[in-house]
Amino acid sequence: MDDVYIDKVLGGDTEAFRYFLKTYKDMGFTIAVSILNDEYFAEEVVQDAFMNAFNGLKSFKGKSKFKTWFYRIVVNESFQRLKKIKKEREFFDTTDTDVYSGLAVREGGGQNNGRVHHAMQRLRPNERLALNLFYLEEYKVLEIVEITGWSRSNTKVILHRARKNLQLEIAKSK
Repeated sequence: MDDVYIDKVLGGDTEAFRYFLKTYKDMGFTIAVSILNDEYFAEEVVQDAFMNAFNGLKSFKGKSKFKTWFYRIVVNESFQRLKKIKKEREFFDTTDTDVYSGLAVREGGGQNNGRVHHAMQRLRPNERLALNLFYLEEYKVLEIVEITGWSRSNTKVILHRARKNLQLEIAKSK
């Protein structure tokens, strides 16, 4: 189905790109929030990623699925934005760590749910991303490799460390 819309967009029907917006915006947002831990920045990143995908659609060779290619753009944009945020923090020398975080925390139905969300916030961005893709979105390791650009072994290591660090963070919050 993606191929049909890619051909339409490349043929000059820019309105056909709406299909990609509707289909991939939610998962793109989930990936960006996993990395940035901030809904506002995640929205901006997904918009930028869609613009980059639209402008770079000519270079899409179809070796992978469109969604994998697009999610890789989201991952790259998110990590670039994260670097920019860190530089801005250093420049302004802010000590308030809540300036950029906390918007993405969704308190769940119970105390344990809240603990998990708070523990997830304290993980590294790549660990949050790996856990979200593997457990919440149920991607296989090879799919995570395609989306993130990490090697297979690195993906497994990040998942292992993420699980371990999540357990430590949950234990701290008890």
